[in-house]
Formats: sequence, structure tokens, C-alpha cells
Amino acid sequence: MDKVVASAGRAVADIPDGATLAVGGFGLCGIPSALIAALADAGRTDLRVVSNNCGVDDWGLGLLLRLGRISRTTSSYVGENKEFARRYLAGELEVELTPQGTLAERLRAGGCGIPAFYTPAGAGTQVEEGGLPWRYAPDGTVAVASPPKEVRDFGGVRHLLEEAITADFALVRAEVADRHGNCAFHAAARNFNPLCAMAGRITLVEAERIVEPGELPPDAVHLPGVYVDRIVAADPADKRVERRTVRIAATADSREN
Repeated sequence: MDKVVASAGRAVADIPDGATLAVGGFGLCGIPSALIAALADAGRTDLRVVSNNCGVDDWGLGLLLRLGRISRTTSSYVGENKEFARRYLAGELEVELTPQGTLAERLRAGGCGIPAFYTPAGAGTQVEEGGLPWRYAPDGTVAVASPPKEVRDFGGVRHLLEEAITADFALVRAEVADRHGNCAFHAAARNFNPLCAMAGRITLVEAERIVEPGELPPDAVHLPGVYVDRIVAADPADKRVERRTVRIAATADSREN
């Protein structure tokens, strides 16, 4: 039952070229940075990534992207990565853009064994009609476009059929995990991480703190250990701020006014 492995490198060792990965995190919050770095060191390529976004140019999934290891992404928000935009527009990367709530539900459905579901998100837009550029040709024309969605009416509202997502491997980050794989996530890091963990056939967790079974109260468990296959220790300080915003310090004059 002890699912802890010695290193991130050992945890990702059997991920092959061409694997599909569900990767947790939102921006740079709650991303499995140690597992991503180990995967970059392992040299795996042609990876097909499902993640809300693709990191930034020099951190998170941006490391794999910069090395040319990612061939396809299914994402919701990709606006913070210049290399992502360059590769997409140059025809080097296939991109399936998906509404954020739809992406979350597709992962949850995959983890629950639900093959598809209907949602009103995207109805009446190009998400429904198809034709969104998934991959460009080198000359700038659209080489691969999104297909149209099946539509049904429920209560007078148009709904689109969306298929569930499952992945070969899931990479997630937890604040605490016990040796049986039960996990707790801190605040906003409990974003896509549990959903990705559920959708992965093999789930790898990097945890900032690893405890013995029983130390994590049952009510504190956000992800049951049944979904987790391997755990590796992560450095709690191995984090970055995506965009730092601060308020200008008030002067004496401004405080008086």
C-alpha cells in the first residue's frame, strides 16, 4: 500500500513518447513542477497534454513546450505563453481550445466513467459550429479544424454534446498526501488537480508533505487514495508567482487627502 517512490525521475520513468497527460494546476498555482521537470529530463516527446493552460515560457509545462516535446494541447486559457503562441501560429502545435467549465467537466466525467454529457456552454458559437483552428499549416492556412458538435434542446435551451477526457497519465500536486495516496490540496491549488487525478489511468502525485496513514483526517481528504498510483516528495518552496501585482505605497499627502 505504500505508494511513495524515491524520486520524480523514477515516478515518470515509464511514461512513453506519445503519451496523453492530464496535468493539474491553474496558471502557476498548484502545478506539478517537479514531475514536469523530471519528464523534461527524461526526454519524452510527442506528448499530448490536457491542462487548463500551458505554463509560462520558462516554467511548468512551458519547459516541455520550449523543448518541442508537446505536440497537442487541450486547454482553456493559453494567453501567458509567447512560445505557445509562436508554435501554434507556425503550425508546430495542435491546440483544442475548450471552455473552462467544459474542460473541468470533461475531466470529471472521464474519472467517473461517464462517456459524454450535454452543456449549454458554447452553444450558438463556433464551438458548436466547428471550424476553430486546431492546427495551422506552415503557410498560415488551417490544416485541422474543430468538428461541429451534436446539439439537443433541453427545456428550450440548446446544449452541446461534449465527450469525456481520460489520459494515460495524470500529473498533480498536493499539499499533503499519506502513503496510501489520500491527498489534500491547499486553497486555490485545489483547482484542476483532483479532476486530472481522476481522469488519469495512472496518477502521479507530488506532495509538499508526506504523512503516515491515519494522520490525514478523513474529512480533510480531497482525493481518495484509490485514484493515486505513485507519490513523490516535492519542495514546498518550488513555486513561482505568475504575475505579481502590488499597490503603490501611499504617501503622506495621499493619506491626508
